[in-house]
Amino acid sequence: PHRQQTNIVQAHQDSREEGTTKPILLGRLKRSFCVQTEEIELTSAVVNRDSERIGPDSFELLSVLGKGGYGKVFQVRKVQGAQTGKIFAMKVLKKAKIVCNAKDTAHTRAEREILETVRHPFIVDLLYAFQTGGKLYLILECLSGGELFMQLEKEGIFMEDTACFYLGEIVLALGHLHSNGIIYRDLKPENIMLNHQGHIKLTDFGLCKESIHDGAVTHTFCGTIEYMAPEILTRTGHNRAVDWWSLGALMYDMMTGSPPFTAENRKKTIDKILKCKLNLPPYLTLDARDMIKKLLKKSPLQRLGSSAADCKDIQKHPFFRHINWDDLLSKRCEPPYKPCLQSDEDVSQFDTRFTKQTPVDSPDDSTISHQHEHAFAVRLSEQHTFSHHALPTEPRLPPLSPLYLSPFAPFIFSFSNFPPFTSLCHGPCR
Repeated sequence: PHRQQTNIVQAHQDSREEGTTKPILLGRLKRSFCVQTEEIELTSAVVNRDSERIGPDSFELLSVLGKGGYGKVFQVRKVQGAQTGKIFAMKVLKKAKIVCNAKDTAHTRAEREILETVRHPFIVDLLYAFQTGGKLYLILECLSGGELFMQLEKEGIFMEDTACFYLGEIVLALGHLHSNGIIYRDLKPENIMLNHQGHIKLTDFGLCKESIHDGAVTHTFCGTIEYMAPEILTRTGHNRAVDWWSLGALMYDMMTGSPPFTAENRKKTIDKILKCKLNLPPYLTLDARDMIKKLLKKSPLQRLGSSAADCKDIQKHPFFRHINWDDLLSKRCEPPYKPCLQSDEDVSQFDTRFTKQTPVDSPDDSTISHQHEHAFAVRLSEQHTFSHHALPTEPRLPPLSPLYLSPFAPFIFSFSNFPPFTSLCHGPCR
């Protein structure tokens, strides 16, 4: 019976125009962001795996995990129905603010159900989504280990075996996305969360470009400059090879303490990425140096991973010689760092500026117009794509709020066909 009703979930992203850019200040880092969205179509056969009616009363608020321009993110416990007692992250978005901001977003269409195709052990899960008159609620698995960014901040740099573990899990996640025609395009430490066991989860899919298969290119200019491939910066068209450049930049960052090309402002950083020679510190091993060099080839055709074999070429590199890929995918490999958590409700890995606040979901006292409601698109990730101007003389600074909890990249749901409380269930957390 669920197959008889089609619920449309839409999101938009422009492959031609750049999103609106606005400056904000995070700590001492001046960053700019552009808002972009994608179009996704989901049917009830994909998301409505049960007939449970879900609403705000289905969850008990436990803690505040983050705040953004569109609302808050809470740690919650499900108190009724399936998975009663389980801990989740609940993102509460204010429709009116999203609708106002939607004027500035550019649009293009993606062709497939991205939320279904990205299901993977190392990619964050959406479990439920529902709405009230003025708010949208997204229920995600709660990644209690916090951001890899914060762990890297504590350590300064990762030893090679630690970097190898995290990079291996990331390679598997990116390979899965690529096999489904999806380019990630925004790989950076802030976009990588840790679960309670210490395994990584990619989050924040606002920059993803779907249905980009072999030979296809796109021209969208958006992302974090320090990790951005040259072909994106020059707008000459790009394909999935951009993710392997970003992997190289991330690897360099993990093992040296900063991205490979940084400068005091955006323009100079871009110039360095396009023109400057890669400098590698002498303490890196020969295998690490070789892989970084091959990933950071300015020509995408020469870049490791650019062939039809994609991630398989990277998996074969000697840097990963000690990795058993089947064991890694099955999570049989021990993570180098396991978050110290006292219980499922432990929020010690998140910013105390948020966790010390009293968790209150403000009254739903606003609704949007019928016209906006009809055309409304729920942003499954209202992320403001951050591109920061690196200040190499400053220490690494933590982001304003946890990544998958900060406003994160806009997947858009049209709820015009949904009853007020509709479950969009993707099954249990892994």
